[in-house]
Parts: sequence; structure tokens; C-alpha cells
Amino acid sequence: MVLKDLPADAQPREKLLARGPQALADAELLALLLRTGIMGKNVLQMASELLAPPPLGFGGVAGLLHATAADLARIKGLGPAKRAELVAVLELARRALAEQLRERAVLQSPNDVKHYVQLHLAARHHEVFAVLFLDSQHRLLALEEMFRGTLTQTSVYPREVAVRALHHQAAAVVLAHNHPSGSVEPSRADEALTHNLKAALGLIDVRVLDHVVVAPGQALSFAERGLM
Repeated sequence: MVLKDLPADAQPREKLLARGPQALADAELLALLLRTGIMGKNVLQMASELLAPPPLGFGGVAGLLHATAADLARIKGLGPAKRAELVAVLELARRALAEQLRERAVLQSPNDVKHYVQLHLAARHHEVFAVLFLDSQHRLLALEEMFRGTLTQTSVYPREVAVRALHHQAAAVVLAHNHPSGSVEPSRADEALTHNLKAALGLIDVRVLDHVVVAPGQALSFAERGLM
């Protein structure tokens, strides 16, 4: 079944043009990109399944943003053209957020930082530690994924973070990592690691502004929590 075969009031395109994109659910927006379903499954059902929790789907929009062409290839009904289009749209969304962060001061909109980190890390199935390198105006210079695996004081090397900060000529950094468990509550190891990196980077005059912990649909800021 294709979109034009749906009842008029259920067609996402007509609804978008009449009421604006904010009136559409995530599945309806995705259905506009997919355009057609498969035998026995209309396009809205297919879109809903893609956004469903794992293992059926990718766990919502945030999870879909991390999907690769290879991930999408496992979905019945997604041919090369649809996969390429989806991957291109998802990459444009990530780049748009990156541009926004480069154009304005990070601290003026901490929610932008949370959303940006969520897009990159929240849906990962393993723990990833990343660093956002910032200039003296707190604009984003780069985001680098530096370490993978369970975070401890010994699994993240302050020297390597310092080397990359000097490479980017960063004046400040925001630390970030994900919790695949789904909870964003920081552990004692997270807090110890933050203080260790803060002390190490302070020796080269690079400030640690925040440490953001993300999970699907959630984000926590150490600075907002008073843990810095």
C-alpha cells in the first residue's frame, strides 16, 4: 500500500501541508520518506516498526539516527534507493545540529549540547566516551569519540585527551558518554573520571565545562546537577 491509497485525512503529506510538520507523529514523517510499504504492510506500519524498540526496530528517532546503511539493509522492504535516502537525511540532521553549535556559544543553550550528544551517542549498544572541543567563545571545534568500553579511571587516558585538546587549540571541553543501560545517573567512576580529567586539563589551561551523560530519550548535565 502506498501513501496515496490511505484515507485523505490519514495521508501524512496532506496533513503536513495543511497543519505543518509539527502536527505529524514520528512514524508519519518517516512514512513520507519511505513512500511505499510492502505486501501485507502499509507504509505507516513499516515506519512504526522501524521506530519500535529493539530488536524489532531502532528504538525511536534517536536510534534511527545512528543506523548505518548496513543496519537498514536488514530491514525487509528497504531497497538501495530508500536506504541511501534515509542515510542522507539522517546525516543532514546531524550536520545541521553541528552547524548550530559552531555558530553560537554552547553555554547559551545547554539543551543543544545534550541533543547533539544524544544524536551521536544515545543509541549505542556499548559505552562510548567522547569529547567536544571548544574555542575561547565556547563554539564547537570538533567532537571526537576517544574511548569505548566500560568507563573507569584507568580506561580513559587524560594524556590522550590533552593531546587532542592541544591539536584543536581548544580553550575548553565538554566531556560526554552514554549509558546503554538506559539510566543517566552518574556512577562514582563517572564522577572520579570527571575530576581527574578536570585536574589534568587544567595543567594546560583547558577548562572542563561540563560532562553530559546520555541514554535513549534522556540526558544529564554534571554542571546543572552541581557535580563540577
